Amino acid sequence: MITSGEGKFKVWLEEKKIGDDLLYVLGGGERTHIGGIVFCEPNKEPRIIRLPGHYDDVVLKSIAEAACKKYGTRVVATGGVHIENATKDEIEKIVENCRELEKCI
Repeated sequence: MITSGEGKFKVWLEEKKIGDDLLYVLGGGERTHIGGIVFCEPNKEPRIIRLPGHYDDVVLKSIAEAACKKYGTRVVATGGVHIENATKDEIEKIVENCRELEKCI
């Protein structure tokens, strides 16, 4: 598991090998949840499920695409990060920390 950020802005990413494929679970903030699911296959458009009222798929898509490109395998990324009544600046900080996780894939 890798982490980025501190306090309520801390996010984490866990990787699991499933045969030749990869599963990434993203969490953090004040409450981890499942807000979206992204499935990537090499040389295909990602498939995205966004749960109503959530935007976690935005960072999950980047994570799934980066891992799919790097490892040339199928990737599923799921999870979510929640901060109650988050401001725009707080959301940007969480997204920035998620981008840091992506660099470590």
